[in-house]
Amino acid sequence: MATTTSSAARTSLTSVTLEVADLEAARRFYSAFGVDERVRLRASEAHSTGFRGFTLALTVSNPATVDGFVGAAVDAGATVLKPAAKSLWGYGGVVQAPDGTIWKIATSEKKHTGPDTREIDEVVLLIGVEDVKATKEFYVGRGLSVAKSFGGKYAEFAAGQAGPVKLALYKRRALAKDLGVPADGTGSHRVVLGGTADAFSDPDGFAWEAAAPIAPTAS
Repeated sequence: MATTTSSAARTSLTSVTLEVADLEAARRFYSAFGVDERVRLRASEAHSTGFRGFTLALTVSNPATVDGFVGAAVDAGATVLKPAAKSLWGYGGVVQAPDGTIWKIATSEKKHTGPDTREIDEVVLLIGVEDVKATKEFYVGRGLSVAKSFGGKYAEFAAGQAGPVKLALYKRRALAKDLGVPADGTGSHRVVLGGTADAFSDPDGFAWEAAAPIAPTAS
């Protein structure tokens, strides 16, 4: 059931935090991968097995940039789950970071017509859910605005001005199939969403926390 309280009506996604077993190793990987300014990291002892129920997707301008990000990830220790290739929707590939997070890098362009820019157009946190319609309504009740919706298969929310990542919903098993992994998994999702309202968990167990400011880097 959708939440309709006044505090929920102001919720928006402001940050994504990945919980990792080895914080320093994760920092090195994400710096080399080129996405360290898009996500936060923190050490965690949370346990999980199998599919964690989400992926982070990078939308870029052309196939050469897809290849550049995939290559940087692999050079830094990532595993290729799906080699970069043409598809019905464009060109893309899927890699899994050493901490277990799955990343999809894609473009709508199919032809190699430009150089690798290493620029990211958009980052989408795509979470796998059991009931897209019900979870969509839950988030609408929390104050998020729907940007795209395709029945009970997919929903995407408008990006907030304060956050670098857009939130979208997909059927869990369909998402796992798209990523090339089994859908089964247990334990923590190992991802926490920062929001502008109170802490809560969504119907599929994805955790939200009240947004915290980024701590200054020690000199």
